[in-house]
Amino acid sequence: MTRTVLFPGLGLEFHLNRVAFTLFGLPIYWYGVIIALGFLMAVVFCYKMAPRFGIKPDDVIDLLFFAVPLAIIGARLYYIIFYLDLYRNEDGSYDFLEMVDIRDGGLAIYGGVIAAVLTLIVFCRVKKINFFAFADVGVFGLLIGQCVGRWGNFMNVEAYGGPTDLPWRMGIDAYANGAWQYLEVHPTFLYESLWNLLGFLLLLFVVLKGGRRFDGQIMWSYFLWYGFGRGLIEGLRTDSLYFFHTPIRVSQMLGFASALVAACFLIYHLVVRRHKPEELYVNRLRAAKQARREENRKKEEDEHGGDGY
Repeated sequence: MTRTVLFPGLGLEFHLNRVAFTLFGLPIYWYGVIIALGFLMAVVFCYKMAPRFGIKPDDVIDLLFFAVPLAIIGARLYYIIFYLDLYRNEDGSYDFLEMVDIRDGGLAIYGGVIAAVLTLIVFCRVKKINFFAFADVGVFGLLIGQCVGRWGNFMNVEAYGGPTDLPWRMGIDAYANGAWQYLEVHPTFLYESLWNLLGFLLLLFVVLKGGRRFDGQIMWSYFLWYGFGRGLIEGLRTDSLYFFHTPIRVSQMLGFASALVAACFLIYHLVVRRHKPEELYVNRLRAAKQARREENRKKEEDEHGGDGY
């Protein structure tokens, strides 16, 4: 099925088919292809950046074996919990096969983030790695994945907002008020994609310019940036998950709450409790490595001295 999406104020028109290709008769959707592309880009970037935070690139790969499947499960469970009626059969039972079918969407990013964070906590404890340093690397992957992944929503013609007459409005045929009709709406998928791109560039600038003062700074900055932006954007959307038949939008509530908590942590660590560069995990590892080298050098000197040279 092909759907037409217009951007009348920009003179753009797109004819979108959700199916990218078929494999052994099974349709492969653009949503899944784009999510996979975002994931690949995130992995490559984090692999390259890991040493800057004191994290071994191989540990990034090892983490993925656990974090990826658990994050997908978490994202799907989060979506199912708040949209449970979508999977109910006429006899009141639930369609399990429909619940596990994610080829056409139905993943909630907050569920994935929660599952990924819990997985990282356990992984770092087992591997004896600083959690906050690893999380500082990981949030770059989240921003990349979210930035790219939102274009999967575009291909599905979903995650859009309410009516607007702004120049960048998006024109779609949508089911509203009991009938299919043409609507011009906020392209909220685009808002969030651009918001994540800007957040990625800002945090990368902080790291490259030496503005990272403590382990966890990038992680808390991510939650502040993404949470605040998601809270604002979620208020424009028409397909929000609501908190169990209440008018409270789940993602909006979590977005603003996480942004507030993150702001408190950042203020405390950047203003109240000042940190020294040597406190960073990567710098402590370097210092320990240098100390071992000095110790080995002294041992070698002592051994040579003992031989009478």
